[in-house]
Amino acid sequence: MKVVITGGAGFIGRKLAIKLLEKNTLDLSGGAAGPVDKVVVFDVAVPDPPFPDDPRLEIVTGDISDPDTIRALITADTDAVFHLAAVVSAGAEADFDLGMRVNFGGTRTVLDVCRALGTVPRVVFASSVAVFGGNVPDIILDDTHLTPQTSYGGQKAMGELLISDFSRKGFIDGRALRLPTVVVRPGKPNKAASTFASSIIREPLQGDKVNCPVAPEQPMWLLSPRRVVDAFIRAAELPADAWGASRAVSIPGITHSVQEMVDALAAVASDKVRARIYWKPDPDIQKIVSGWPMHFAADRGRALGFTADDSIENIIQAFIDDELGGAYVP
Repeated sequence: MKVVITGGAGFIGRKLAIKLLEKNTLDLSGGAAGPVDKVVVFDVAVPDPPFPDDPRLEIVTGDISDPDTIRALITADTDAVFHLAAVVSAGAEADFDLGMRVNFGGTRTVLDVCRALGTVPRVVFASSVAVFGGNVPDIILDDTHLTPQTSYGGQKAMGELLISDFSRKGFIDGRALRLPTVVVRPGKPNKAASTFASSIIREPLQGDKVNCPVAPEQPMWLLSPRRVVDAFIRAAELPADAWGASRAVSIPGITHSVQEMVDALAAVASDKVRARIYWKPDPDIQKIVSGWPMHFAADRGRALGFTADDSIENIIQAFIDDELGGAYVP
């Protein structure tokens, strides 16, 4: 079985690739899991740090919106595609043309190539809660209309519609996951408007001071990297008839205010660690984040077997265990 992960050098793509290699099987036929013979990690740059050596792993670099590149990537022997490649929220908002080329054009290119194969490959698309915004109900339901308030959200909404229509036409077997804000991400801050949600936990645990650019009362809809990776695999393994007419689903998460996240950091680590956070508002970031809904019923996601984390404390502890070797700077 050949699996392609676009955006595979990114944080979630990397974890997904490693998990698939460790798992070594994927059930795409409803009860008969097959061996994963090849995982192709595709991204615009070479992975840094490098992946562990594995003969089943192939690294490919290129432009997600270039048809020739994607035709060479997604070939007739491809069984599943995890499409994660994207320009993140603040980046897509700052550069409309780049966001459209990568987030919309890249998705269209991937789907067109999959369609041309004639094999109906399984495609899992990373969408976002940013497809909702503006004047929405206090709790987002499964039938709440898509009302994106950013270019990124609009591009993800267009991707969802393409996934559903290509699936309806029988070109692909697609499914789209609306992901909460993923915390805690290792590494350095990126251009995502939500990057602070990881920074205010990650940097203090590593002994560094960090700014929080939004108000303490700002709520966040959260999910851990562990649960996100599990969700992608779960989505790939669900049979087509489990999805029905709608191929998009909001993944369960947990809602906490930024203040509650900071308090949980103190509970897991210490007040001294929490004191490394300072507060300097950024109106641009606050405006973007304030436009995101933060309370979801996610009933359909739960019915499909997707699960949220138990608590923000558990999310923080998982980061310490998975990324910091079980220890932090006191």
